[in-house]
Amino acid sequence: MSQGTYVVTLGETMALMASDKAGPLAHASTMSLGIGGSESNVAIGLQRLGVQAVWCSRIGADSLGQLVEREIRAEGVVVHVTVDDDAPTGLMVKERRTPTAQKVAYYRSGSAGSRIAPDDVDERLIAGAALLHVSGITPALSPQAASTLHYAVAAAKAAGVPVSLDLNYRSKLWDAEAAGSAYREIIPHVDIVFAGLKGAELAVGTVRDAEEAARRIAAMGPGQVIIKLGADGALAFIDGQLFRQEAMEIDVLDTVGAGDAFVAGYLAEFVEGLGAGERLQTAVRTGAFVCLVPGDWEGLPRRDELRLLGNPEPVSR
Repeated sequence: MSQGTYVVTLGETMALMASDKAGPLAHASTMSLGIGGSESNVAIGLQRLGVQAVWCSRIGADSLGQLVEREIRAEGVVVHVTVDDDAPTGLMVKERRTPTAQKVAYYRSGSAGSRIAPDDVDERLIAGAALLHVSGITPALSPQAASTLHYAVAAAKAAGVPVSLDLNYRSKLWDAEAAGSAYREIIPHVDIVFAGLKGAELAVGTVRDAEEAARRIAAMGPGQVIIKLGADGALAFIDGQLFRQEAMEIDVLDTVGAGDAFVAGYLAEFVEGLGAGERLQTAVRTGAFVCLVPGDWEGLPRRDELRLLGNPEPVSR
């Protein structure tokens, strides 16, 4: 890999079990086995869009860890992992209670991914990257994981490498107060922030609307703040300028992973040097693709597939 031509992501990926049919999980006779994790979803999304990605994490010395590593490598992502002999690979279980509603249960307490340590981070790898991407999930896993995230961000900043952070609030991992405190600690040290409106409010308090949320996060330091609004598109405050991007009209099947796809689309165009409008248009398009098929990342598009959904409405300011 040449210096500055790849993106590094850091975070836990788990094995994923999902019921094959809608209905109570207690009565499911078959389940499928796969993987899922926010940061690896972003890495796969970048890779499919033509940007070399590197995923860094820790996995267990077990079959599920082998599954995680194999699946991510198969997508062309460079995998940089530590294998933990004393902790299992995390697991999440999806229950599709109705054709359009699902519940997710996590079995990740004490997992290998939650034990990621600064020694697992290759500073030279980060220093040579075009960008480091992390999420607010990692500091929720354990104090050690939180310290590792800060270590990686500091390594990137010392090397002049931009840092992207997706707040990605998960209420099952920690409470709102703890999450908000962690967000406020890390946001001043990153360059790009992605957030849903709820996550943004945890960081800055109650706001009137997405524009106020974006401006208040930007006042903490990041030059680019993007508020993901789902079916309402996105709002961004980038280098002092406000942008609004409409979502694409699609028949939604499964929204899980759409936020990660949005991030991958935006970052792919960012590292290629494209303007804010083009970044946001690709972001909503990649997010839409993932909503069209079941799974967290399987529907992520390749660059030559983007045209299949047409062009989103032009960005407005």
